Amino acid sequence: MTGTYRLQRTEPPTPDLRQSFSEEHPAGRLVSLDAFRGFIMIVLAAHGFGFASFSNLPREAPAWNVADYEVWQAIGQQFRHAVWITVDDRFRVAFWDLIQPAFMFMVGVAMPFSYRRRAAFGETAGARMRHAAVRAVVLVLLGVFLYSLSHRRTNWIFPNVLAQIGLGYFFVYLLHSRGRNVQIAAIAAILTGYWAFFYFQPPPENYDYEAVGARADRGEVLTGWQAPWSKNANAAFRFDQWFLPLLRTPQQADRAPATDSSDRSGADSETGLRAAIPQQRSMSWLRRWFFSNPEPWTYNRGGYTTLNFIPSMATMLLGVLCGQLLLSRERALYILFTLFVGGALCLGLGIATHLTVCPAIKRIWTPSWALYSGGCVIWMLGLFYLLFDVLPLKWFSRPLQVVGINSLAVYLMGELLHSWTADKVVRIHLTGILETLFGADALQDDHFGRIIFPCATAGVFWLLCVWMARRRLFVRI
Repeated sequence: MTGTYRLQRTEPPTPDLRQSFSEEHPAGRLVSLDAFRGFIMIVLAAHGFGFASFSNLPREAPAWNVADYEVWQAIGQQFRHAVWITVDDRFRVAFWDLIQPAFMFMVGVAMPFSYRRRAAFGETAGARMRHAAVRAVVLVLLGVFLYSLSHRRTNWIFPNVLAQIGLGYFFVYLLHSRGRNVQIAAIAAILTGYWAFFYFQPPPENYDYEAVGARADRGEVLTGWQAPWSKNANAAFRFDQWFLPLLRTPQQADRAPATDSSDRSGADSETGLRAAIPQQRSMSWLRRWFFSNPEPWTYNRGGYTTLNFIPSMATMLLGVLCGQLLLSRERALYILFTLFVGGALCLGLGIATHLTVCPAIKRIWTPSWALYSGGCVIWMLGLFYLLFDVLPLKWFSRPLQVVGINSLAVYLMGELLHSWTADKVVRIHLTGILETLFGADALQDDHFGRIIFPCATAGVFWLLCVWMARRRLFVRI
């Protein structure tokens, strides 16, 4: 894994290649995409700036002598995932539930830019396809690696956002150069087929929801036409019940298949046993090396499933459509108008399907959620495009751009180094500065410390991004 992604120092292209690429892409590098990506990455790396944790302080905490308790409850709610159904009765959604759709959407937006740039620099179609396949595999492995950090052995499950992107990436790549009509038809086929996959496999009437961690009082057990989308009682969960145990060491050692002496001769039985022994040994070393996790898989406590990557491909394809629009030679106002109309269309379809076809649930990425969240993130891209590519505000995007151009590095920092940076860098070396700025009392855990330390940690990551950008160091796959 470590040999397939790298810390790379990039050199500027030769003048003729740079010129030819600039002529083909008159907009140059898209400032809004880098800024949008940087914003999402820094929110992730800062763990939501600690807003949810701060809002969880008890009512008697001294912080509420200064801060408004009710206001912070509303803010904190925006930085928590919905328990199950994601869109509330007023068709609102928490900002935190839009982070992963935005992440996946931006992968799609960047795809036309990335591969057209590779083509402009002379890379063959076969080389681009190999690169897409390798990138997909590495993303899946990175996702599994990150999800296994708290386990004793490799935990082959795939709810991590990188794994989800990787599982669908190559298929989206195969569609990214097709026409718009083909891509829209692919989105419709993916979402319709995934809806049917759930709808025609409802849970039985006597299903034991408690055994799989689903609770009716938390809204996780649905009834009526919504029942097929209940937590850990849906078609995707049943797929995981079959698939994920295959990636673990069985509880009993593999044995050669038994032979019936009444039907086969002794010679045939001996031959079959000899043929089975090498296969048994082969499976033994394969499992020992890669799948040596004897802990049985039961269910995902959050209800996430492997097959979420299928409808999330629709989210990435929406990004591809937007990326191709941004690459076009259309006027900025036309692009902006199309983004906001397209976002409204997706949002409207998402609400309509949420009310009539299937509930909008992020944890299993229902088709209605793919449409609803797609509309939201298209609008977010449109806002960043308006601010930084239409209005003369590019300079204000620079703090976000330095993060956006190194998004994978920032994500890995947030996943691997957040706690270490907070404890070993910020608390040890920066506490004096923070006490001078905010006061010693404010740094306490029952005060604003729950916000200050995550923000300071994100500030350290940002400074690292500035240093990497100046040194032209980027983490690439």
